[in-house]
Amino acid sequence: QVQVEESGGGLVQAGDSVMLSCVVSGRRTFDKYAMGWFRQVPGKEREERECVATINYSGDTTYYTDSVKGRFTISRDNAKNTVYLQMNNLKTEDKAVYYCGISPFGRNTTDVYVKWGRGTQVTVSS
Repeated sequence: QVQVEESGGGLVQAGDSVMLSCVVSGRRTFDKYAMGWFRQVPGKEREERECVATINYSGDTTYYTDSVKGRFTISRDNAKNTVYLQMNNLKTEDKAVYYCGISPFGRNTTDVYVKWGRGTQVTVSS
């Protein structure tokens, strides 16, 4: 059974950096799937999660939402079945629960993600 597990969140100050990690286990073909980082704030449903960044199966194509361009970097290590989200110059508006998802297609919409982790909280104080 495929499992997705995020880690690395916590309480930080504005301007700080944090790296999130997402490990996928139980899937031998991790390198055939795209991965995405989404975030969800209170009051929003799962389908309303905001796509923060995506990366294709090989790691050579990425997508970022406008608000994080130049600050966040998504990367993957297929040998470790892991995808990362390096978040620099964090802002208070980045506060959310960050979820990692696995997808055959890698679009920036939640409907194409077949498995999610439980999320990791990132809180940014001013």
